[in-house]
Formats: sequence, structure tokens, C-alpha cells
Amino acid sequence: MLNMDFSQTVFVNTNQIDWIDSPMSGVYRKPLAREEKERGHATSLVRYDAGSVFRTHPHPLGEEILVLDGVFSDEQGDFQAGSYFRNPPGSSHAPHSIDGCLLLVKLHQFKTSDLNKVYIDASNIWSSIESQVMTLYQFDAEKVWLVRIHDNQDILSQLDLASSVELFVISGQMSYGDKIIPKRGWLREPLFLLDRCSVTSDCFLWIKTGHF
Repeated sequence: MLNMDFSQTVFVNTNQIDWIDSPMSGVYRKPLAREEKERGHATSLVRYDAGSVFRTHPHPLGEEILVLDGVFSDEQGDFQAGSYFRNPPGSSHAPHSIDGCLLLVKLHQFKTSDLNKVYIDASNIWSSIESQVMTLYQFDAEKVWLVRIHDNQDILSQLDLASSVELFVISGQMSYGDKIIPKRGWLREPLFLLDRCSVTSDCFLWIKTGHF
């Protein structure tokens, strides 16, 4: 198991950890949290090299994906950077990438009653430089946003944040307490305190709350 104690603060600078092989050639991972090696709860950065294909596989408790770079494809189409989608419990697919891509992936973390299939094109906020918030999803207490902070504007206080928060820095840099969180840094905080956050440069975040 890796980082499966949800009562603990976890910070991972993914720039400082190595890619590891997946079961399929050309697909690599940087695990952030994992219940078992190839099943159960998992949060990872996933990289597809150009031409990589992953065999058809099911998602008993769902799959959540944010495309960070490149183009990710499956039977439903081609998803460019800024695409966010959720494949509900019981779904399956056979993903691939013609030119390569980078993903933030969360597996086996849906409530069994959350059966919504979601695809959102977030290209507007992805290419913007203005401060703004885009709601990606909400189900019961779980909420997911993309947040762009420009010129140190107070944006995070606008969010309805529960005590449990998970965030990933897409670009820029922020700090939380004594932790400097750079681009592609990941934080999971069970007792999130907004006054511990500081953003001193433009920053683009994926944030999820109320889910653990």
C-alpha cells in the first residue's frame, strides 16, 4: 500500500520521483496513492508514449481522468489537454494515444450510487490567464474544480471547501504551510486550512474536496 492513511497529510513532488512500468508497454506511472499493485484505490500520474495502447479493462468503482498534456483516446473519441471525464462504476474501455499524453488518473474511488458519465471540455480556462473558477463535478459532498489564480487574487476563499482537500498544481506554484508545491505537485490534506495557503505567482490548480 502507498499513502492509504487518509488521516495523514500527504505531499508528493512528482518531479522528484521516477516513472515505473505499467503492465502495458509504453505506458508509465508515478503512483501517488495505491491500495494494491493492480487493483483497488489508486491515484497516479500516467504517461502514454506515442503509439501506446492499453488493453480493454473494467472500472468496478469508476475512473476519473484529467488530461494534462497531449491527446488521450478511447472508443469515445480523442481528448486533448483540458479534458476532464469520469467513467462510472461498471464501465470499461481500451485507451490509447497516437502522439502521447500525460494524465492525472483516479481509480476505484466513486460511490456505488454515482453512475454519471461525464465529459467536460475545459479548454477555455486551460488557455486563459484570468483568475476564474470552473466547476467540473459535484455529487453529494464531493466537489471538483479547476482554479486559475492570476496576480495573487483571492480565489480560493470563493470555494465551498470541506475539511478534506486534494489538489494538484497544473502550472505555477503555491505553498501550504511549510510545503512549497510546484508544478505537478500533489497534496492531500484531511484538515485543510485556507489561511495556510499562499499563492505568490500565477497558479493553475485542480482541486477536489469532500471525498475522503
